[in-house]
Amino acid sequence: MYDLGIYLLSFILKVLAIFNTKIKLGVKGRRQTFDILRQKIKKEKRTFWFHCASLGEYEQGLPVFEMLRQTYPEHQIVLTFFSPSGYEIRKNTKVADVVVYLPLDTKTNAKQFLELVQPELTLFVKYDIWPNILLELKHQNRRAILISALFRKQQSYFKFYGGKRKQALFAFEHIFVQNESSKILLSSIDYNHSTIAGDTRFDRVSNQLTQNNNLDFISEFKQQSTCIVIGSSWPEDEDILIPYINKHASERLKFVIAPHEIKANHIKNILSKLEIEAVLFSEKDVKTITDYHVFIIDTIGLLTKIYSYADIAYVGGAMGSTGLHNILEPAVFGVPIVIGKNYEKFPEASVMIEKAGVISVKNESDSKTVFESLTSSQSLRESFGSKNANFIKENKGAVVQIMDYLRI
Repeated sequence: MYDLGIYLLSFILKVLAIFNTKIKLGVKGRRQTFDILRQKIKKEKRTFWFHCASLGEYEQGLPVFEMLRQTYPEHQIVLTFFSPSGYEIRKNTKVADVVVYLPLDTKTNAKQFLELVQPELTLFVKYDIWPNILLELKHQNRRAILISALFRKQQSYFKFYGGKRKQALFAFEHIFVQNESSKILLSSIDYNHSTIAGDTRFDRVSNQLTQNNNLDFISEFKQQSTCIVIGSSWPEDEDILIPYINKHASERLKFVIAPHEIKANHIKNILSKLEIEAVLFSEKDVKTITDYHVFIIDTIGLLTKIYSYADIAYVGGAMGSTGLHNILEPAVFGVPIVIGKNYEKFPEASVMIEKAGVISVKNESDSKTVFESLTSSQSLRESFGSKNANFIKENKGAVVQIMDYLRI
């Protein structure tokens, strides 16, 4: 049934590609995978293979990838993505020698892929468990490790119908999980080679403090004002935030909006809801940005550094159903954080609401109350922000545990 489902998925993706540009990129990219591997793989060199579902998993695994690259510089590294949102943004990353789309998980593709790559070590990040590929790795006695894994009891691995997906977990020599509940779930299916190492994202965001985070145009925009940064927002987030912005944006309180999608229609929609003029990043060289109280970032790759300028951060995704974005990025800078209501699938959010400086809001009224409290009290902002910064410090260290195990 699983194999039949993969062939059905292949057909569906080809049909959807006619109408969807993102899916079309993935379908086209997968057709090129084997040719790229034949051209770029150097058979005389030993190989590491890293796989990530998308961009978020790449960022999560990056501290380990970078450490392996540094520790074993003679190895070549193959990096695969399933999603175009990961591949298209990181296809030129310096952490890998070859970056390709992962072929669909048929038995034939699995054998052909591994025949070309012949990985000495394979790392999967968090999830994206593909049974045929993993079972073929096991059949060939190749090392495979899963890092930053997070499991929930609702997943098929822990159900009577889990079958092949459950078997695939046993292809991993070791699984590094983020929390105790994940380890317990693995034990319930008699998988006993796991370690609670935490989330490598804590190490990833901690590294940001060693980087140059200066952005002159944000300094120029912010001046001496209190600044609320709205990061990775979706329409559901903007609907509850823009009324507050319309009433409170001023010389003393400024807003930076960095939407998750920077398509023209989305930017146009944000501008249509604002009752005050905003400046876009794409206009910053032709307009005087100090004249504006709202700055919209219509480009990618800047949000992490922008968070370093925030007095308050709102992280999007949890007001709707798209999924909460990375709250650790602003937390490392000691910033109080506001999020939406649908955060249950993100354990770090639940813990940080309880132990650190994260506040969840349900609607426009909630967000207004929270923002008014935070903007009117510097001591409250500092208290919440310091809790977030300390939480990051206390939870980093997963990379050290993983690397200690991976020494080859």
